[in-house]
Amino acid sequence: MKRRSERGSAAVEAVVGLPAFALFVVLIVLGGRTATAHQALESAAADAARSASLARTGTAADEAARTAAQTSLDNQHLDCRSIDVSVDSEAFALPLGREGSVEVTVACRLELSDLSIPGLPGSRLLRSSMSSPLDSWRERTP
Repeated sequence: MKRRSERGSAAVEAVVGLPAFALFVVLIVLGGRTATAHQALESAAADAARSASLARTGTAADEAARTAAQTSLDNQHLDCRSIDVSVDSEAFALPLGREGSVEVTVACRLELSDLSIPGLPGSRLLRSSMSSPLDSWRERTP
């Protein structure tokens, strides 16, 4: 019985294994980037909700939330293609003594086109919502 030579088998294994390993590494980077971005969005939403709850009017709450969210995302170096901040400030219309809260949702379109994964879209929309209570006895206007 004649033995076959195994010459060149390492090259074939490398050709098969290297792309799979590279894809695995890129998927780990994708997961890390998405998790980091989601954590930054949660922090930005919490900052925005707290800032909005300290305002005295619904209009001022909208502006304070947008500014706080943008500042938080800038401080965390999260590069979003677009940022959308929506504020539910209906609780400012409640009479004094009634409990209410402000809810803020921050959405970020995360850029993923630099990862070059086949079938992966160029960006992904991430959202996070947080709420913060209003002071029941502090004067406020809608």
